[in-house]
Amino acid sequence: MARDGIDATAALPPAVAGELAAIRDGTAPRRSMDPAFYTDPAMLPAEVEGVFLSGWICLCRAEEIPTPGSYLTRDVLGEPLIVTRDGTGAIRVLSNVCRHRGSRLVDGQGTTKRFTCPYHAWTYGLDGALVRAPLIEGDLSGCHLPSFAVEEWMGWVFVNLDGTAPPHGASLADLDPHVRNYHPEEMQAKVPTIETWAVNWKALAENFMEGYHLTPVHLKTLHPMTPSRLCEKIPGGAAWTGYKSHYDDAYEGRTEVHPDMTAQEQRMSMMVWIYPGFVAAISPNSCVTMSLLPAGPEAVETRWDVLVRKGVSEHEARARHDFAASFNAEDKARLVELQKGLRSRFATGGPLAPPDLEGCIWDFYGWMAGRLMGQG
Repeated sequence: MARDGIDATAALPPAVAGELAAIRDGTAPRRSMDPAFYTDPAMLPAEVEGVFLSGWICLCRAEEIPTPGSYLTRDVLGEPLIVTRDGTGAIRVLSNVCRHRGSRLVDGQGTTKRFTCPYHAWTYGLDGALVRAPLIEGDLSGCHLPSFAVEEWMGWVFVNLDGTAPPHGASLADLDPHVRNYHPEEMQAKVPTIETWAVNWKALAENFMEGYHLTPVHLKTLHPMTPSRLCEKIPGGAAWTGYKSHYDDAYEGRTEVHPDMTAQEQRMSMMVWIYPGFVAAISPNSCVTMSLLPAGPEAVETRWDVLVRKGVSEHEARARHDFAASFNAEDKARLVELQKGLRSRFATGGPLAPPDLEGCIWDFYGWMAGRLMGQG
């Protein structure tokens, strides 16, 4: 895809470009991608320009900014951002860079009536409008903080940085029926954990969204609840993919459920991948999420959290967080070794497991082919 007249995909590794073109054209075998897809530095600028900046990126939960004036800051692919609520309660995403000489305005999280630059005291309202520039005269009407397209979905806040993405809610309309009975918008987030793993972002997202590894990697943690053999792929959409992770008959738990949930929904987790970098395991009584951003060719920043239903005790919420931390650690250990293996000159792609086990990966390849290679 092109941005500012530059074709960001022109330097894609030849093997990757060839495989993506074949996937786009429907002639590729169902195999994992060439290792360069996960290791070659040339992939990163193409993905930043053609995938992330032009897509929808999950920033936080809406409840993290509960009232007018609440804000938090995020750095997304080098862009400092403020996520806030204006005086009407509407969610806004603003540039966290002063229009005077480029200083960052605020850090961390808090509540304020306005944003004042610590360098020269230029001050902006919650809508980004400049309200004060000490000792400067003249027309400053063009000094509004840049704002970005923002949408809320099921309690999560998403931003599109270049303004070209189609409406997010419409793109996820066919996902809603699979998720709505869980009512994740009513769940409450705890304190998110931000980590950097020495793993390509795609490898982590793919791992989260394939059930093939559940039994061998998570034999003592997830396998007793959701063994690999009980995964069920569902048809994905233009902006997402997913599968049902059914519970073993012998598993007991997940006692807090929403009354809207069907009997089947009470005995499974809905695994969701909203492209490019948001993945979630939405369960009857909790939800584990990861919001992923590339931190380099072979590194990923993950902002992960556990949501629980209202009324769950702090002790139980902590137990669920600790459980998620335990299987995340198992994944991290395995993925770090995967990344090392992918650097081998003898590494190659291999046949993918059946769709119920690795079908989401194949869906993702198709989406990436469309984003990076166009329609052919």
